[in-house]
Amino acid sequence: MRNKEELIRRILNRGVEEIIEKESLTKKLDSGKKLRVKFGIDPTKPDIHLGHTVPLLKLREFQELGHKAVLIIGDFTAQIGDPSGQSAERKPLTEKEVKMNMKHYLEQAGKVIDIKKAEVRYNSEWHKKEGLMSMLTMARAASIQQVMKRREFKERINAGGDITLLEFLYPLFQGYDSVKIKSDVEIGGTDQKFNLLMGRRVQRHFGVPEQDIITVPLIEGTDGIRKMSKSFGNYIGIAEAPNDIFSKVMSVPDALLAKYFENLTETKPTSNDPYQSKMLLGETIVRMYHGQKAAEKAKENFVKTFSKKEMPDEIEIKTVSSDALSSGTTAMLVAIGAAKSNSEARRLIDQGAVKVDGRTVSDPNEKRKDGEVLKVGKHRFFKLRKK
Repeated sequence: MRNKEELIRRILNRGVEEIIEKESLTKKLDSGKKLRVKFGIDPTKPDIHLGHTVPLLKLREFQELGHKAVLIIGDFTAQIGDPSGQSAERKPLTEKEVKMNMKHYLEQAGKVIDIKKAEVRYNSEWHKKEGLMSMLTMARAASIQQVMKRREFKERINAGGDITLLEFLYPLFQGYDSVKIKSDVEIGGTDQKFNLLMGRRVQRHFGVPEQDIITVPLIEGTDGIRKMSKSFGNYIGIAEAPNDIFSKVMSVPDALLAKYFENLTETKPTSNDPYQSKMLLGETIVRMYHGQKAAEKAKENFVKTFSKKEMPDEIEIKTVSSDALSSGTTAMLVAIGAAKSNSEARRLIDQGAVKVDGRTVSDPNEKRKDGEVLKVGKHRFFKLRKK
C-alpha cells in the first residue's frame, strides 16, 4: 500500500496530460476531503480495452487514497454516439444493442478498479426519466457558437459533412451526468477535453460546484498509428484470452513500448532489447488481468510457438472483413497477399507451410479468427485484424 504523499504525487503527475484546475485539485487532495471522482464509458462495443484502462487506473489511484470512484455507464449516451475524434456521425445503437454490449462491463471494469467500493450509475437513470423539461433546461447551458468551436465539428463542416442536433447535445448530456452525481473530479482522455469542460459549464449553469479535470494520454493501438479503438479494430481487450493478449502485445511497434509501460503498468522495462521488453510487457499485462499462472503459461506458449530468431520485431497487420475471415484459409492467404492464387494457397497448406499459433493448418476451408497470427513459410507473419 502506497502512502498518501506518494499517491498524491502519482495522481497529479504520472500518466497525466493536463489538470484543470491543478491548484484547486491539489488543495482538495491535501484537505483530506472525500472526493467524488467520475469516469464515464459508453458501451458502444462489448469489450473494455487497454486504452480504457488508462483512466480506470487513475480512478483506482483515487480509490487507494480513500475517495469515491463513480463509474458512469453511458447506456443512454451510447445510443447517441460521442462525436469526440469522429469525422462522421457514429452509427446509432438500439437499446437492445447497448444492453448486449454492457452485459460484462462491470466484470471487466472490476479487473481494474474495486467495483464493490465504487458507485456505479447508468445515465439512463436520469436522461430517460426526467423528460423534455429537463432537456430544455440543460440545453440552455451552452450556445451553438460555443459548441461550434469544437475541432471535429469545424473539420466536418469544412469537408462538407453534416452534424446532427444530437451530436450537438452529446457534451451537454455528459455534463449533466456530472451535475447528477455531484462530481468533484472527472477523468478522461485528451480527446474528451471539450466534453469535460462542458461538464464544468453545465454544473455552473445548475449551481453545482465545478469539477476539476484530469486528462490522460490516448494510447495508440496495435497498428501504431490510430488511437486504440473498438471501431478501428486495433485494440487489446482485457477480457481476451491470455494467449491472444500476449501475442497482440508482441505485435505492438517498438516505438510505443515506453508509453505502454508508463501508462498501462507499474512496471519498468529491464532491457534495451525490444523483444525482451515486449515479453515483459506481455507477461505483465496478462498477469494484471488474468493472474500470474495465466501470464506464465501465455509466455511459455508464445516462446514455444515463435522463437526469437524467427519472430520479427513487428508483425504485418492485415485488416480483413468478417466475410474474409469466414471464407476459409485458402481465400484468406490470397486476400492478404500471402499467395498469388487459390492453387498456390492450397499447395502451401498441403506442404504444411501455414501455421496458426504454432499449429499447422491442414483444412483449406478452416475459418480464421480476428487477432490470429498466420505464419506462412519460414519467415512471413501476418496478424489478422477484423474491420
